[in-house]
Amino acid sequence: MTDPDAFIQAQTTIAAPPLTPEIKLHLATEITPIWEATEATLDKMNLPPPYWAFAWAGGQALTRFLLDHPDWVKGKRVLDFAAGSGLSAVGAARAGAAHVQAAEIDDYAIAAIALNARINDVVIDLVREDLVGVEPRWDVVLAGDVCYERPMAERVIAWFRALAGRGVAVLMGDPGRAYLPQSGLVELARYQVPTSLELEDRTMRETIVWRLMP
Repeated sequence: MTDPDAFIQAQTTIAAPPLTPEIKLHLATEITPIWEATEATLDKMNLPPPYWAFAWAGGQALTRFLLDHPDWVKGKRVLDFAAGSGLSAVGAARAGAAHVQAAEIDDYAIAAIALNARINDVVIDLVREDLVGVEPRWDVVLAGDVCYERPMAERVIAWFRALAGRGVAVLMGDPGRAYLPQSGLVELARYQVPTSLELEDRTMRETIVWRLMP
């Protein structure tokens, strides 16, 4: 397999997402070249799409919220679930979390999070595991843009509600994805997030930070 670090550094540039200029990430400037490079480099290896190469609207809004309201995570144990680039994990660490974990199931996402932690000078504990269903060991769980597919959304939201019932604060950033729950949500903040027409159907998405209730 191609070395993940080398692949990521070759296919991305270091840039700051629009809503979180304090944080720099390894990001792809265009979607088509990195998708094609992933397919060419890892042909027939069933690699997931490179979601880790973009700062999605939900993650940007969630991270902006943490940076502006650090008391949500300061001194706490935090999980960035389906972390992608690790943007929200970096934001939680910057906001003073006592311990931050970032969970992903893709080796390339894990490598990207490690690189992004390094360039932001923060410590993130990497977890390459599907954590859905495990007992809570965090005070706060963060999730950006996890409601875009029905099977994933239904499975994850059921677990999140169970965690919330055990006292975990579950914070979600969502720009109106199709399978966001229609009830049991408390709005904490909303942001206008600049987006790319290559990734979204518009150049700006209103994105809400929610707290999911049991």
